[in-house]
Amino acid sequence: MKTMTTRTRGVEHDIVQIPQTGETAPYYEPQTNEVAIFEAAYKKRLPVMLKGPTGCGKTRFLEHMAFQLNRPLVSVSCHEDLTSSDLVGRFLLEGNQTVWQDGPLTRAVKAGAICYLDEIVEARTDSTVVIHSLTDHRRKLTIEKKGQEIDAHDDFMLVISYNPGYQTVLKDLKPSTKQRFIGINFDFPNEEVEKKILVNEVPGLSHELAQKLVSSGRKARLLKDHGLEEATSTRALVYAASMIGAGLDPVTACQVAMVNPITDDPELAEALMEIVNAHFNI
Repeated sequence: MKTMTTRTRGVEHDIVQIPQTGETAPYYEPQTNEVAIFEAAYKKRLPVMLKGPTGCGKTRFLEHMAFQLNRPLVSVSCHEDLTSSDLVGRFLLEGNQTVWQDGPLTRAVKAGAICYLDEIVEARTDSTVVIHSLTDHRRKLTIEKKGQEIDAHDDFMLVISYNPGYQTVLKDLKPSTKQRFIGINFDFPNEEVEKKILVNEVPGLSHELAQKLVSSGRKARLLKDHGLEEATSTRALVYAASMIGAGLDPVTACQVAMVNPITDDPELAEALMEIVNAHFNI
């Protein structure tokens, strides 16, 4: 799938085009029945909320589904400065004229794309409010600055994601917003699925190394409730495997991919390295 990264007044968003004949779907290994749930939601054009920890495969899943459904995908990484105008659009000065520029959400609504608002709770509250009319029977986008209401394209679908374990009371979706979505819960894959992911993502990785990486990662996740803010993700295991594939020794690869990025605490780092060393017989 071809991906273009564009920027609208500082808002970077990716547009993944409709797949071309001969392309293969982005690799995704199903965990339970999430594919069937998403397909049913798309059939009825219901908005979907993906819930799960960082690096567990939510974005890859959506890329895979957009390919399977033959729809373009517009992805926006939400942040604390993201406003409703960043999503919907704004008037801009061009020479002596004032022209309107659509935001990524408006473009997706018009084009019948799947619009993905990643980590929606990081955005400002007004950004959440603007999507409400798209998440019920109205399927309309209100552009207040133009005094317009746009009917969503028949193929448009809204998808949001967030990490429930990372949010605080001050940064969470309101229940009234959550109830507008079909919710799909994600977690880290089971051991066999995670090994299969590593072997597929990193060509040439031996099953033995994949097993050691997965085992050490699963052991490291037990420290999540003992000081670590984030658990060792599947993405981190893929990065470690990739570093091994690039010629780095396994212990160093694990350190730079699975330890250094997630903690600055010397004691926690030492505990994680003990787990790594034990699994790689150091």
